[in-house]
Amino acid sequence: MGLRGLGIVFVIGLLVGCAAGELGPEPTPTLQPTSTPTSTPVPSPMPTETPPLTGVMAQAARLGRGVNLGNALEGPEEGAWGMVIEESFFGLIREAGFDTVRVPIRWSAHALTPPPYTIDPVFFARVDWVIEQSLAHDLNVAINVHHYDELFAAPDEHAERFVALWEQIARRYRDLPDGVYFELLNEPHDRLDIAGWNALLAETIEVIREIDTVHTLIVGSAEWNSIANLRTLVLPEGEENVIATVHYYDPFLFTHQGAEWVGPEIGTLGVTWPGPPEEPVELVTEARQVEWVRLWFMRYNQTQGSQNPASPDLIASAFDMVQDWSEAHSVPVWLGEFGAYSTADMASRARWTATVRREAEARGIPWAYWEFGAGFGVYDRDVGAWREPLLEALIPSAE
Repeated sequence: MGLRGLGIVFVIGLLVGCAAGELGPEPTPTLQPTSTPTSTPVPSPMPTETPPLTGVMAQAARLGRGVNLGNALEGPEEGAWGMVIEESFFGLIREAGFDTVRVPIRWSAHALTPPPYTIDPVFFARVDWVIEQSLAHDLNVAINVHHYDELFAAPDEHAERFVALWEQIARRYRDLPDGVYFELLNEPHDRLDIAGWNALLAETIEVIREIDTVHTLIVGSAEWNSIANLRTLVLPEGEENVIATVHYYDPFLFTHQGAEWVGPEIGTLGVTWPGPPEEPVELVTEARQVEWVRLWFMRYNQTQGSQNPASPDLIASAFDMVQDWSEAHSVPVWLGEFGAYSTADMASRARWTATVRREAEARGIPWAYWEFGAGFGVYDRDVGAWREPLLEALIPSAE
């Protein structure tokens, strides 16, 4: 019986008692059972919702999962390296689950060498088309300056031209949606050293911001956009709409084994991942003659566990460094390139790719795989099909 019922019984009993006082002696009251008191329910705490990302953090997260349209517009001419960008690629990329395309571009091969360094309008129109196709297929698009080899060899002679190229690019694309990103320069290296690159990027950003204050910029460090050198990157004070970028190809003797454009000391094939291999790998002669390569293979062939130079633990440690830098500087980071060349066995390529992707995503780092349809390609253009082990490593079907 509830409290309300007891109250009614009490009132009735009181009235009956009053009447009994007039008619005769009061009867012995009948005891009523008492209800067990109920405790007041304590509300469960509301789940804490992660506040939505804003500003450049949201712009970085938006990049999500991406792929490079490599070996096309960054060649001496499009098609020189066997790759021409086709309209069908954009639909394939979007339908597979990618969010972004990164477009490497060799602007320096399509602009006047003397002032005013005018970019060829025909080439500009080709880049326009790539951007339009990306946006039409609901893809973000990051355009960069790629393979400006003259700048790396002679920074003082080409700095003015580099800034002028970006002045033209920013002016042409300043009114496009913010799904277009400007990546200043791919993998600064050689004579464009740390100090020189930090000074040049500051000058370039100042010029861009005089024209375009909206689009998000992407900037990597000197020494090949390496994770180890991310700590040397100096961004202009007050510039908040910028994403840092890194590239990851470790261990290089696995990811680039036998690649035609690297030195012969990288020519040892049969390097599987992770290490150690079931049977020791035999080095090519040129590899034996380079001390760091010889020592790497000695450890790779013999060492167990996390001390092996092809251990998954090293990937986790590398991305811990990225996360630490990002949090310390309040700057998001984009993994703009990672991949393993086709000379490696497919099972190892897929394992390595999946591990890098997972470690990046576990730390909230968006990424772009190198690359779509050439030597590292996730897509086989010859047969018109995805390389399923690589696609599964990048976009797991179980999700």
